[in-house]
Amino acid sequence: MTARVLIIAGSDSGGGAGVQADIKTVTMLGGHAMTAITAITAQNTLGVQGVHPVPTDMVLAQIDSVASDIGVDAVKIGMIGSAETAAAVAKRLSRPDLAPAAVVFDPVMVATSGSVLADAATIDAFRALLGRAMVATPNLPELGALGGEEAVLAHGCSLLVKGGHAAGETVIDRLLETGEGEVARWEAPRIDTPHSHGTGCTLASAIACGLAQGMPLEPAIARARDFVRLALMGAPGLGAGHGPMGQQFVRNDGLFTGPALNQFTLPARDYAASVAFYKQMGLTLIVDSPDNGYARFEAANGVTLSIHVGDGAAGGATTYLESGALDAWTAYLARRGVRFEQMPQDESWGWREARLSDPAGNRLCLYQAGEYRRYPPWRV
Repeated sequence: MTARVLIIAGSDSGGGAGVQADIKTVTMLGGHAMTAITAITAQNTLGVQGVHPVPTDMVLAQIDSVASDIGVDAVKIGMIGSAETAAAVAKRLSRPDLAPAAVVFDPVMVATSGSVLADAATIDAFRALLGRAMVATPNLPELGALGGEEAVLAHGCSLLVKGGHAAGETVIDRLLETGEGEVARWEAPRIDTPHSHGTGCTLASAIACGLAQGMPLEPAIARARDFVRLALMGAPGLGAGHGPMGQQFVRNDGLFTGPALNQFTLPARDYAASVAFYKQMGLTLIVDSPDNGYARFEAANGVTLSIHVGDGAAGGATTYLESGALDAWTAYLARRGVRFEQMPQDESWGWREARLSDPAGNRLCLYQAGEYRRYPPWRV
C-alpha cells in the first residue's frame, strides 16, 4: 500500500517551503501527501508579507476528512498557526484512529528570510505536540527557544538536532534519544547556496515519508538528509532572495538493497566530437570535464551515459549498478562465490565503488553515490 502522509502546516505562496515543499518531497519519495492547512501566507524568496491563520475548527475538519476516508500512516507537523490549534491538534492526534501514526514535529518559528511565524504563546503550546511526536527536528535557534536538548527530550520524543545554523564548513546533525543521549550523527560539507528555502520542511517531510513506508527512524533520517542535499544541489535558482530547492530534480532517490541500473560509461577518442554527438542525439549534458576527458549525459528517464577519454576507458565499456547498501550487498555476493577485482572503497569523486567482471569479461561497477548520485564534484 502507498504510504499515506498527513501534512499539518502552512501554505507558502512562493512554493519554496510549507505544504508546497512537503507535497513535492513526499511525492518524489513515493508517498501520498495529504494536507491540513494551518495558515495561508503571502511570501516569496524575499520574505513573508502576510500571514492569515486558518481557524482551529477548520484545521481539525481537514484532519478528520482525510483520516476517516484515506487513512494516515505518518504525520508531519510544521507551521501550526496558533496556540489553540497546537493544543487541539495534539489532542486530535491522540485519538484511536491516529494514535498509531508516527509524528514528525518540525517546530517552525522563523522563516529562512527571518520572518517570525510563531508567537510566544504558540511556542509555549508546542509542549503538547512534543509529547505526541516520535521525533522533533528543530534547528539550533528553535531548539534554544524550546529550552534546549534536555527540555525537549523530557517530553519522551527523539530529537534530531540540525546543525545548519552552526558555524563552520561541516554540517553536523545529531540524533538523541531520551535516557540514551546521542545515538547517531551525520557530518557533511556545507553546501554554499542562497537557495535553501524549505530545508527544514523538506527534511521533516522526508523523514515522515520514510516512517510511513515502514523504515526505522535512523535510516529514514539518513535518506531524508540525502534527499535534502540533492535538492539543494538541484535548486533552480529562482527569485532574488532565498530561493526554493529542487525537490523535483532529485532522481533515483532511495535506499537500494540490490543493484539498480544507473549508468553506462563508454570509451572515447575525440572528446569534443563525442560530446557534440551525444548532445545531437538528444541527451542532456550534466557533467562537462574536458581536462579529465569525462562527460556525463542524462536521458529523459534519469539514467545516465558517460564518455571517458584516456586510460580509464582502455578496457572498454563499464556498466554501473547502484546499491544504497553497497558493503552489505557485496559481502552477500562474495559469500556466494562472486569474485571482485575491487571490494568497496571510497573514490575521490564522492562515490564508493566495487568492481568486477562478468563471465564474458564485461566490466561492472557496483557503487553507492550518496549526494553525488547525478553529479560528481565537477559539473556543468
